[in-house]
Parts: sequence; structure tokens; C-alpha cells
Amino acid sequence: MTKKPSKRRPAQEQDKLVFAALRESGRPVSAYEIIDRLRDRASLAPQTVYRALERLIASGSAHRLESLNAFVACCQSGHQHQGQGAAVFAICDDCGTVSEFAEPRAVEALAAWAKRSNYTVRAMTLELRGRCAACSARMA
Repeated sequence: MTKKPSKRRPAQEQDKLVFAALRESGRPVSAYEIIDRLRDRASLAPQTVYRALERLIASGSAHRLESLNAFVACCQSGHQHQGQGAAVFAICDDCGTVSEFAEPRAVEALAAWAKRSNYTVRAMTLELRGRCAACSARMA
């Protein structure tokens, strides 16, 4: 009797698949959308995708958008997300585009408040909701 090859993939391979799906989507996606996108390449359980997303977030390769309950690939190469660093996102309510950028003064002000208040920050994600320039121009 021959043993079937295991469908289980190493964590690093799972992370690469999930990250590729995030990059290819070009927009915020849920874990279940990632599973759908990868259906032809891999059979991944929701828990597997969530664990991969946790690792990608911890490494700074991905972000969770709290207000959308969705995930995006990090598009700011080389910036720091721990300590004084934070991801800042502008999310368009009309077209759904997400722009990631750095705003050190805002992050520094929030970190200073936390220090004065003896508040230990575990994570910091800033989200701006509104209308992007392209949608604003179309509305004009």
C-alpha cells in the first residue's frame, strides 16, 4: 500500500501563496476571498489562511484594515511598522481603492500621548475614510 503525498504545505510556502493572492488582488480582500483566489493552486483551510495572514502581518508584509475586516499587501517597502512606525491608509468609500502612506508626525503625536498616559501600544493602524482624488474629480 503506497502512502498518499501530504497536502500539507510548509508555512513558508503557505505564506508565499497568501502574499501572492494579496498582491494580485490589488484591493482589500477577506480570508475567504483569498481561499477562492487560490482554489486552482492550493486547497487551504480558513485557519491556515488566517495563520499565514498573522505571520505576514507580524513580518510587516501585510496589513489588516480594521474598518473593512480585510487584508492588503504592504506597498511601502522598507518602512517600519513596530515601535514608532505605523501603517496609514486612505480608503475611498466610492471605488474602494486603498492608498498606504507614511505620516510620521501623526504617529509621533499618538506615541507621545501614549507615553504621557502610560499606555502601552500593541499595534497602530490609522485609517482615513473618504473619497479619493479620482472619484472627487468624477463627482465635480
